[in-house]
Amino acid sequence: MSRKNSNPFDEEDVNPFADQATKGTGSGESSFGGGFFNMIMNRGSAPSANSGLSPLPPERYDRSATIDIPLNSGKDLKSREKELEAREAELKKREQELKRREDAIARAGIVIEEKNWPSFFPIIHHDISSEIPIHLQRMQYVAFTTFLGISVCLLWNLIAVTTAWINGEGLTIWLLSIIYFISGVPGAYIMWYRPLYRAMRTDSALKFGWFFLSYMFHIGFCILATFSPPIIFEEKSLTGILPAFDLLNTNTFVGILYFIGFGCFCVESLLSIWVIQQVYMYFRGSGKAAEMKREAATRTMLAAF
Repeated sequence: MSRKNSNPFDEEDVNPFADQATKGTGSGESSFGGGFFNMIMNRGSAPSANSGLSPLPPERYDRSATIDIPLNSGKDLKSREKELEAREAELKKREQELKRREDAIARAGIVIEEKNWPSFFPIIHHDISSEIPIHLQRMQYVAFTTFLGISVCLLWNLIAVTTAWINGEGLTIWLLSIIYFISGVPGAYIMWYRPLYRAMRTDSALKFGWFFLSYMFHIGFCILATFSPPIIFEEKSLTGILPAFDLLNTNTFVGILYFIGFGCFCVESLLSIWVIQQVYMYFRGSGKAAEMKREAATRTMLAAF
């Protein structure tokens, strides 16, 4: 019985090289080579129908589904435009009303002062470059320097007197120095600097008169503090030259602090005298003296009636 070598890769009908015999090889080897070649050539082909992979189902598209398209979008846009126009008209009306009120307040002479100084913590309204006439700005700046100067003088006076109290000079002078500082700084602003600022801004003769009266009191206080006689003030409650000499003999450090205070009060007195001279020259030269007399007479008559 003859044995036949069966090759599972033998596909003679498909392999074009099946009828070619190689020298020195048998028919079995030729059949095996042709089947192996076909297997390599068919690796990239599509899977046959007998493979276990099933194709993906096709996507379903519902032709009966509808897409809602708003047909009234034009009406909505028109209604929104009308609403915006109504709001804009209302804002314009409010703006005109506010402007009308501001004009009425300005005509009545009432000025709304917004606090803007100092910038890091606004306490007062102060804007010389915008509200004071340019020919009076230099005078106003020097007057503002004297306001800052009296603040520095009273603050240094508090420091020096506190040091003297620590060194055994008594509690009374320390309490008086606190009173000088608390009442002097806001008092200077209310009594003479703000009236001068408003007088320069509005050119009011009566405000100039109030400034002269208050500023003369300020100058008198600075001159007395420069010397600090014990017959008027409590001894050593102000850093004048007389207590400075007394303390220089007992405590040199405290005496030096008092001498620095004396220099501050001296400079403040000289600047204040220059300011009142300049303001008075402008007051007389612009004819405000006669105007102040007329305004005073008019107010006196109105008060009498």
